[in-house]
Amino acid sequence: MSLERAAPAASQSPGTAELNAYNPRLGIALKVASALVFTGMVAMVKLLDGAYPVGEVIFARSFFGMLPVLLVIAWQGRVSDAFVTRRPWGHISRALVGGTAMSLWFAALALLPLPDATAIGFSAPLMTVALAAVILREKVRAYRWSAVAVGFLGILIILSPHLSGAAPTEEASLGAMLAFASAIFMALAMITVRRLTSTERTSTIVVWFAGVTSVFALMSAPFGWVMPDATDAVMLVAIGLSGGVGQILLTQSYRYADASTIAPFEYTTMLWTVLVGWIVFAEVPTLEVIGGAAIVIGAGVFVIFRERQLGLDRSRERSTVPPSKV
Repeated sequence: MSLERAAPAASQSPGTAELNAYNPRLGIALKVASALVFTGMVAMVKLLDGAYPVGEVIFARSFFGMLPVLLVIAWQGRVSDAFVTRRPWGHISRALVGGTAMSLWFAALALLPLPDATAIGFSAPLMTVALAAVILREKVRAYRWSAVAVGFLGILIILSPHLSGAAPTEEASLGAMLAFASAIFMALAMITVRRLTSTERTSTIVVWFAGVTSVFALMSAPFGWVMPDATDAVMLVAIGLSGGVGQILLTQSYRYADASTIAPFEYTTMLWTVLVGWIVFAEVPTLEVIGGAAIVIGAGVFVIFRERQLGLDRSRERSTVPPSKV
């Protein structure tokens, strides 16, 4: 999908139809590229090593991340449409939930190895299944509930070293709890996005989220923002720009293939995080992280293909931007 919801096929021009041509290889390539770009963004957040307040980092991520998105929307001639909404409070609640997820995630990154934080974050889609059943009243059958249960077993395996008496540090235990809390809010954010997509364009959801989150983050300035030096200032801007570019690549990937085709490649993030963690931070994932992540990924992929088999791959999900990408 493009940065706006697809128009009905009857109203599409030949050029638009060509732009949305089914091309799963291109869609998968864009999805993998977005995972790599987002991993680079997260690595830069971790490189800051907690030197700046979370609100300041969120402002950089949201404000500068909005710029590439606005450029693409302007190129499409849809800037005015992106700001028009009938549900401002829905966008504000989405920003509150998504901003909280982002805050918890960035705080966890300063305390945990990159592969550990990423593996815990993979629990968000599984939580979404449970929350969709409770909040959206979606019908969840036994196979998917079983996958959710198995996935949470994997999460417990990942968390076990951080929450047991053998935990390396108290900071790592706190980081694990923050990462898990972030995953809960990511799942809640996914639910709010599902609700918004019934009436709102994707471009509207993306722009309003970035704008409202920037405003909320800016409100934290009186509580101790730090003036960055030149190097860190460039990195903060790069965090935002890479987040925006990753968002564009992710959105574009859903233009060329079904969500059920694209979604499993989200888990290539684990490969990139392990490589970046090893090369940049000298972090080697433990056996618990590797084994637990394999279980969570397997459960997540099962849920995706089970939904495809049951015909639950909703077209509105093709136009959403998953909020697990902070």
